[in-house]
Amino acid sequence: MKSIIISSNASGGGKTTVTLGIMKALSNRGFQVQGYKTGPDYIDSAFHSHILGKSSRNLDTFLMSEEGVKASYSRGTGELGVIEGVMGLYDGIGIDTEGSTAHLSKLLDVPVVLVITPKAQSVTLCAEINGLIDFENVNIAGVILNNISEGYYKILKLLIETHCRTKVFGYLPNNKELSIESRHLGLVQSSEIEDLDKKIQICAELLENHVDIDMMLEHFKETKKYEDNFHIKRGQLNIAVALDKAFSFYYKENLEMLEEAGNVTYFSPLKDKSLPDNIDFLYLGGGYPEVFIDELSSNKTMMQSIKNALDKGLHCYAECGGLMYLTESINGKQTVGFFKGKAVMSDELQNFGYAEIEVEKDNPLIKKGSKIRCHEFHKSYVELNEETIYKITKKNYDNSHENWKCGYLKNNTIGTYAHVHFFDIMRLSSILKY
Repeated sequence: MKSIIISSNASGGGKTTVTLGIMKALSNRGFQVQGYKTGPDYIDSAFHSHILGKSSRNLDTFLMSEEGVKASYSRGTGELGVIEGVMGLYDGIGIDTEGSTAHLSKLLDVPVVLVITPKAQSVTLCAEINGLIDFENVNIAGVILNNISEGYYKILKLLIETHCRTKVFGYLPNNKELSIESRHLGLVQSSEIEDLDKKIQICAELLENHVDIDMMLEHFKETKKYEDNFHIKRGQLNIAVALDKAFSFYYKENLEMLEEAGNVTYFSPLKDKSLPDNIDFLYLGGGYPEVFIDELSSNKTMMQSIKNALDKGLHCYAECGGLMYLTESINGKQTVGFFKGKAVMSDELQNFGYAEIEVEKDNPLIKKGSKIRCHEFHKSYVELNEETIYKITKKNYDNSHENWKCGYLKNNTIGTYAHVHFFDIMRLSSILKY
């Protein structure tokens, strides 16, 4: 597969819009395209999946390890891989570039296309581009300028081609029809935008008209197939996974591993009346239960079905939105009521970024003493009268540490705000008890 990475100088630089447009333009040309997202984000990858008709994959060197990233990349299928970067090109986990898009570019040996939204700049923009090229000598194949007029583009193209050692592939004109609403965790989900296909088609057509896609295709680089040791022996568990507009934050590889562990049935807490029959394990992922709380709260039979099963000892792992759903209420609206206490939405991020879980207490699912890498990003908190078994530690830029408790345990259920990737659990292959 030949691949390219779409990056930017900063978050909000236009890389998501351009990535989606390029994916659609290439698909319109008849190419089989595989989408990837750098970092832990679920929402952008869902847009990729919607456009391409197959699951996008995350490439996160912290959560998955470099070996896990290579394995996930190699599971992709198609002729062309389009990888959306994260934040700015060199922005990573701490004060260096570990975990950044630049790190990924070097790891997979994939060139970068820079998407930049100029703001009242001329020659200074050239200095910025040269700085991005020179900082760690990342292979930057070219530049796409975003959200500008044709006249401004002509000026900047001349300046960049005069002062910078890279190509200008073209530009995406400013167009109000391309805007996508945002929410506290980023963009609104793809499943919530009624005219998404129209927006993406407009973007693809604009890129075809204003970007030299043929020249850009010449810079897609053939990559190798990496070893993939992240598989488990086929099991016989009956597993239920919540999947709908309220619960959609899952890594593709996590679901693949569950499918190797047994028979997976997907169900909707929004629409189905009860849990699937005869299940051994329940996985409630993250999402936006607070947005769909009226529908969730009105589905009394589903909530009672889940509570009854967990009260009887069904093994369950609930992440972030899944944890919130298992409390008694979200912002005063009734939820499952398994965990005693409530979830409350906040105006500010409660915990954000990469961290590490240490399992401090015995429990039915994960061995005491295990350490698992994780990620948190939420504008809610819970007030629960339940035992916690996790100590979570986040390392700050100045090497100081923050610690907090999570991992609420009741019967055979663990609920937590921390998102994990199962490749890291496989790296610690002996930590699961169930």
